[in-house]
Amino acid sequence: MTADGADKPDRAVVRDALGVGVAVGLSGFAFGVTSAGSGLGLLQTCALSLLVFTGASQFALVGALAAGGNPFTAAAGAFFLGVRNAFYGLRLSQLLALPRAVRPFAAQWVIDETTAVTLAQPTRRARRIGFTVTGLTLYALWNLTTLLGALGAKAIGDTRAWGLDAAGPAVFLALLAPMLRTTTERAVAGLAVLLGLGLLPVLPAGVPVLAAALAAPMALVAEGRRRPRGPQDEPATGPDGGAAAEEDR
Repeated sequence: MTADGADKPDRAVVRDALGVGVAVGLSGFAFGVTSAGSGLGLLQTCALSLLVFTGASQFALVGALAAGGNPFTAAAGAFFLGVRNAFYGLRLSQLLALPRAVRPFAAQWVIDETTAVTLAQPTRRARRIGFTVTGLTLYALWNLTTLLGALGAKAIGDTRAWGLDAAGPAVFLALLAPMLRTTTERAVAGLAVLLGLGLLPVLPAGVPVLAAALAAPMALVAEGRRRPRGPQDEPATGPDGGAAAEEDR
């Protein structure tokens, strides 16, 4: 380790990445059970984990279907939740600087957990290790436990009796909470919860998730109105109240 403490041992990065990958990967079992309970077949459930591979979107989709929502509305809600991964990718592409031939495959692993582990590393080498180990561990475990959950759904019975229907939201909230550092971020999250829960009884399943996305612009508009105008925001005026003459160019 260098004198400024910027370097991090590879084994420490691997340990942290494995911890995240294993902890979150095991919750794929809850998704498998929930998906099978919502009426999706074994192949459909496994295909979601293999191809979509973003837990929040997967749980949103099967949750809306289980509640009797329209498949297109459920898919739209899942899609909008997954859009955030595209923004993660923009940042990670700069930090990781992977070869072009590898990027299409690495894009499949751009999710909340891999992003969090990558951003926590101090060097490019550590970021690449963290991203790879987290992605590989989580992808393998998530798909394996999804399969086991779907196969065991009949033996388990009602997922609500075991509390497995709440596993997805609980994992998502646990990942989200540490990222809410500013007042605006907390306001957006709180308003999204109020919108989603408030509209749940009156809108079709899946639509409240879409409506909750309005929390971000609403909170930003409110913050802009509350922020005091600084001197730089005031128009320059002359002694007679009119606009000040432009400076000589």
